[in-house]
Amino acid sequence: MSMNILKKGDGILLVIVTITIIISFTAVSIYKRNGSEGSKIAVIKTKNKEVKRIDLSSVTKPQKIQISDEYNQVILVENDRIRFLESDCSEKICVNTGWLSQKGDVAVCIPNSTMIKIEGQSEKVDVITH
Repeated sequence: MSMNILKKGDGILLVIVTITIIISFTAVSIYKRNGSEGSKIAVIKTKNKEVKRIDLSSVTKPQKIQISDEYNQVILVENDRIRFLESDCSEKICVNTGWLSQKGDVAVCIPNSTMIKIEGQSEKVDVITH
């Protein structure tokens, strides 16, 4: 008497799960690749008020931006990246966050209510609705 561990239904389920995993990984890689195209706009806000908007791809030489409020901060902008360079706040978590270079990257200084976020629009359109 032989015991067959997998039944016909189990094999079909295994194929469906494998195909689903492959499609998921492909979709994620396509999304990441498309997300790197288009403009990357760094938005600097203090106390929820926009201070500056910078197209990171158009930066040709490093710039320093001073933010003076409860704490003094220096933000460094270079081609395709931005970061908190200095801050008077006690924890310096914002400085330790490092460079922001991808759409969706965010660094926040909570004591000074300052935020840097990279926004952007992909140049490709995936779906058109009417």
